[in-house]
Amino acid sequence: MSTARQELLRLLASKSFRRGEFVLSSGGVSDYYIDCRITTLDAKGARLTGQVFLDEIKARGWRPKAIGGLTMGADPIVTAVAVTSGELNGFLVRKAEKEHGTGQRIEGFREKGAKVVIVDDVCTTGASTVQAIQAAREFGFEVIGAMCLVERQEAKGRASVEEAAAPAPFVSIFNAVDIRRENAMQNDETSPSIMAVGAGCEICGRPAIVNKPRVRCQEHKV
Repeated sequence: MSTARQELLRLLASKSFRRGEFVLSSGGVSDYYIDCRITTLDAKGARLTGQVFLDEIKARGWRPKAIGGLTMGADPIVTAVAVTSGELNGFLVRKAEKEHGTGQRIEGFREKGAKVVIVDDVCTTGASTVQAIQAAREFGFEVIGAMCLVERQEAKGRASVEEAAAPAPFVSIFNAVDIRRENAMQNDETSPSIMAVGAGCEICGRPAIVNKPRVRCQEHKV
C-alpha cells in the first residue's frame, strides 16, 4: 500500500468512523457509520484523497477527460482530484434538474462524447453512484470507470453499480472491513486491551478480549 493510501486509511479510521446505532440509506440499522466528508473536506484528507484517486486512475490505464459524481458526497472528491491532477476537469450531477436558469442537471464540465470516471464517497446500496452513471450517459458522456472511496459491502451495492456501469469497471479504494480494522488498531494503540476473566466473545463464545465498546475475541474484535 502506498504511503498516501495508508495515510488516507488512517484518517478515515480516526476521523470518519463512528460507532453507535445508525439508519443507513438502505433503511437498515448499523452499529457503525462512515462519514467520509469529514475526511475529504479536511485539508490533509483532501490532498490525500486527490492523490489516491489519481494514482488509481493512472494505475488502471484510464484516460478520462473529467471526473464527476452525484452531489454532495462526490463534490469534495471531484475537486480534490481535479486540483491534484492539474488537468482533469470536474462535473457534478444534481439529484434533479434545476427548475430555474438553464435547468441543467450536469454542472461544470459539459463536453458530449468525453470519457469520464464517476466517483462517490460511500457505496451502500449504490443508488447515488447509479444515478450519476445514468445521468452522465444520458447527457452524452462515455463512462469508462466508476469509483468509490469506501464500499460497505452490503445491501447489494456492488452488484447494482457493476450492472449500471457495465462494461466499465467499478473500483473501491477501501471497504468497511479495512476501516474497521484500522480503527480497532488505533484504539488498541491508545487503549491497551485487557483479558476479560470468564467472559466470552459475544459472537462465538470463545475467550474474549475487551475491546471497547464490544466484547470480542481476537478474531472478531474488528
